[in-house]
Amino acid sequence: MNYTRQDLKDLVYQVNGAAIEVHKSLGPGLLESVYHKCLLRELELRNIKFQSELSIPIEYKGIEVEAELRCDLLIEDKLVVELKSVSEMKPIFEAQILSYMNLLNVPMGLLINFNVTNIYKEGQKTYINNLYNQIWD
Repeated sequence: MNYTRQDLKDLVYQVNGAAIEVHKSLGPGLLESVYHKCLLRELELRNIKFQSELSIPIEYKGIEVEAELRCDLLIEDKLVVELKSVSEMKPIFEAQILSYMNLLNVPMGLLINFNVTNIYKEGQKTYINNLYNQIWD
């Protein structure tokens, strides 16, 4: 591990800032794919390294299973970002991001919902991978 908890908090802050900029420009009510494309551009402008639509490998009992799982963004190989544009956040979204974090073995995740009035207050939630949380305590 070549980063600290503070490094991760700073990265989350930067990504949230990029999402806020996109939301401020576009507002709520658009398709997730629109926000995704605009967020990619905003991350590029901020020189934040990312992979988009990353295929998540699933290994089961010694073989790799073609599951076609894709996370929206993997930021600097340490932050999973899942984007939504929904009227209501559902528990399955939390389960999804936690699973992606475990499968990709990354310490943090960020769930962002663009279909809100105030993205900073109600549109984002940060998650910590329990494996990393134990290391840092």
